Amino acid sequence: MTAPSAFRSRLIDGLNQRFFYGWIIVFVGVVGMLVSGAGQSHTFSIFFPLIAADLDLSVTEVAAAFSAATLAGGFLLPLVGRQIDRFGGRPVLLLVILLLGLAAALFSLVGGVATLLMGFAALRLLGQGSTMLGCTNIVSQWFERQRGFAISLIMLGFAASMAIHPPLSEWLVSQVGWREAWIWIGVATWIAMVPLVFFLVESKPEDVGLKPDGGEAEARSGFGPSPVGRADEGLRAREALRTRAFWLIAPGLFSISMLVTALHVFQVSIFLNHGLDPALAARSFPISAVTMALAMPLVGRMLDAMRTERVFAMTLVVMCLSLIAASFVRDLPTAIVYAMIFGLNNAMMLSLFGYLWPRYFGRKHLGSIQGMGQTLGLVAASTGALPFGLAYDMFGTYDGILRVSAIMPLCFAVLILLFLRTPPQLRESGVGAAKN
Repeated sequence: MTAPSAFRSRLIDGLNQRFFYGWIIVFVGVVGMLVSGAGQSHTFSIFFPLIAADLDLSVTEVAAAFSAATLAGGFLLPLVGRQIDRFGGRPVLLLVILLLGLAAALFSLVGGVATLLMGFAALRLLGQGSTMLGCTNIVSQWFERQRGFAISLIMLGFAASMAIHPPLSEWLVSQVGWREAWIWIGVATWIAMVPLVFFLVESKPEDVGLKPDGGEAEARSGFGPSPVGRADEGLRAREALRTRAFWLIAPGLFSISMLVTALHVFQVSIFLNHGLDPALAARSFPISAVTMALAMPLVGRMLDAMRTERVFAMTLVVMCLSLIAASFVRDLPTAIVYAMIFGLNNAMMLSLFGYLWPRYFGRKHLGSIQGMGQTLGLVAASTGALPFGLAYDMFGTYDGILRVSAIMPLCFAVLILLFLRTPPQLRESGVGAAKN
């Protein structure tokens, strides 16, 4: 046994006598979601005008490169997921964090469209894609009954990134310029996350003689099978693709990701189109962020306590309400109502993205299935703004497209309620059986 492995083993044994070690994994997941900000849209938004001016490009050209790179990087996520299934979450996440910090530092060297595309693709794949995939995968392995709550907690790191990365980036730019700012973002990513993954993370509780949620592993306890899904249970990616559940979950999540992205991109424009002050539009973002942070633990408890299809349908209904509310924003009170609904919308969406795949397809091949699911999310995010932009160019307002788009999640909510159930082959083995 290597020195780091021996250290982790002693640490886990010591801490697990006081509380379930999975909560340490959750803490690392929170930090992981925070450092994923190096590849998130809210960080890049600070740099778009600066990059455009430095490279003599329009902001539209920079945004187009960003969307294309996001799409390209997204198609590599299933490969990352397969490596997690093969080697475990810990070594893959450690490599991803090392590469994410390096990609951030090298982004300071972009000198044209080609290097800009490569830089965007690397940061989006490693930050928004692989870091979030790795963190949700490991936490999903450590929790079964409390998985919803655990995933909702790590998503607080994403909310923290929304609050920290933009002002931090602004400050770094003011001190050292946009290029050196990326070097410091990369270094901060390494400092915050590499030691935690190296010394504290184990891929699965079974690797250290534990069970999800804190039960003892069968090999150590001598008792019968756990009522929760075992690590060796779960569908392969190609088997998941043949289930009804996959083809209900995938388009449902696709619609949410597409429409949430559109609201993020056009929120300021929608407010301006309604004759409101840009400052009011900017002030609505913190309201959404606070609502999201407050709602996430509640959403997690709902996922653990209620039938999953009902929470999924509720999320789609809240998505519908967000779109309708945006179309009626006319003053401060309606802006606050919209911002709070949209914050709840984000909390439910982020929790579902990590929760649904292990819930319906088991843990054994979770990386591959999550990789496919997250690719769909990135494709949706890269295409979501297009219909709204076209509608505005044609009609001069966003209200029509907002209200028409609200029909889509409502239809999916009905389908989810009526038809989404655990695949029969997993229901027999106990995965998700408690909720069917």
